[in-house]
Amino acid sequence: MVRPYLFVTLAALVLGLLTGCASTSQTYYEGETQSGLASWYGSEQQGHRTADGERFDMHQFTAAHRHLPFGTIVRVTNRSNGASVEVRINDRGPFDDDDRIIDLSSAAADVLQMKRSGIVPVEVEVIRLGSPGRSNQG
Repeated sequence: MVRPYLFVTLAALVLGLLTGCASTSQTYYEGETQSGLASWYGSEQQGHRTADGERFDMHQFTAAHRHLPFGTIVRVTNRSNGASVEVRINDRGPFDDDDRIIDLSSAAADVLQMKRSGIVPVEVEVIRLGSPGRSNQG
């Protein structure tokens, strides 16, 4: 006979492991900056679902970041020419093992004048944090 407390304990352990794997222990704050490389993506992802559940629109000012909460607004500044744009985090990435810290939509890449080079050095500043559990179903 399986004891009820054993079942509850096991269920709590499994749930704890699953939610622990889905979250990050990193704490972010408004005004925080990160330096690294930015890349961009566009038509190849147009209409596909982003990690927060909305459909990607390359004409919107959005971006993918590995850990920032969805809905976070960041200012991305191209360190090569000083151009900057504010984007909303709605996706996860980049996942390559290089110094890329953010993937930008085509519209944001246009403002930063980075499409020709593809990858540029940037500074990313957190303007307003999103809600950790937020998801758009767009």
